[in-house]
Amino acid sequence: MKKTLLATAIAGAMAASGAQAATVYNQEGTKLDLYGNIQLTYYSVDNGDESVDELADNGSTFGFAAEHVISETLTGYMKLEFDDFKADEMKVAGRDAGDQAYVGLKGNFGDGRLGSYDSLIDDWVQDPITNNEFFDVSDSNSRIGGINETDKFTYTSPSLGGFQFALGTQYKGEAEGENVSDSGNASFFGGLKYAVGAFSVAAVYDNLDNYAEAFGPATGGNAATPSEGDFGDQYGVTAQYTMGALRLAAKAEKFDSDFDDDDAEFYALGARYGYGLGDVYGAYQRVDDERETDERDEVIAGATYNLSDAMYTWVEAAFRDQEDDVGDGAAVGVTYLF
Repeated sequence: MKKTLLATAIAGAMAASGAQAATVYNQEGTKLDLYGNIQLTYYSVDNGDESVDELADNGSTFGFAAEHVISETLTGYMKLEFDDFKADEMKVAGRDAGDQAYVGLKGNFGDGRLGSYDSLIDDWVQDPITNNEFFDVSDSNSRIGGINETDKFTYTSPSLGGFQFALGTQYKGEAEGENVSDSGNASFFGGLKYAVGAFSVAAVYDNLDNYAEAFGPATGGNAATPSEGDFGDQYGVTAQYTMGALRLAAKAEKFDSDFDDDDAEFYALGARYGYGLGDVYGAYQRVDDERETDERDEVIAGATYNLSDAMYTWVEAAFRDQEDDVGDGAAVGVTYLF
């Protein structure tokens, strides 16, 4: 499950149904909200040799969001979000875990954010296709293990005639364990978005430069195993069109590796329809992965049902078209939001 689920769940399901995060302080231009969720799932997934199942936590989250007015045109804000506990077994992970933590300034000039949060290609290109409860279609982030989510600064412009752009960098200093060079290094990522009426299109590029000559294809982009060579680049374009309660999306995404026989391309179509008491949704994706012998197809389908303003159930299924049915499965779950 993607860790961006909470943001979309609160902004979408909760706002639409009337449920709200708890405002614990709101005075003299300063506001502090407390929010969270408990997510539980039962899933069964084929691992090639057999199907494995589990009653598991599905990304339960607890967080704080604050903002304060600095001037009429400038607001400071922060977010601190934890997902390092297991609701199914009443366990808490070690302190070397978490979800998002950042500070920022926003105003007429746009938005500047510093800290740890989802990558731009995740938010602008991948999420419109599948930002689901349990199963998502494959994407280029799966090649690199989420290493591009930390130590970042992003500037996002205001919308100007429907156009909006974002520019950012990830910096790894000499003291960082992830630093793979002899000195500090700053990568680059950026994106451009255009919206007119019910239509929008977004394109994103990330050079993944901090991980050059470090991590290779042997472990699928696992940052724990060093290898010779450059990691590569990410590119992606997504278009969306909304008609009432129906949202349609299309995606083209590429992981351009500097290793031989390690490129991957992803072409996807997605749809989501709000039927009043929840959503039904699905996606189809064509994957051309040089690590695999043949191209393959992925299909994801699911539905949610709202039990109340803050509680809903869901069911999803996935078909990956891989050898020995690896990755095929089904899952059901329940989520309570506040």
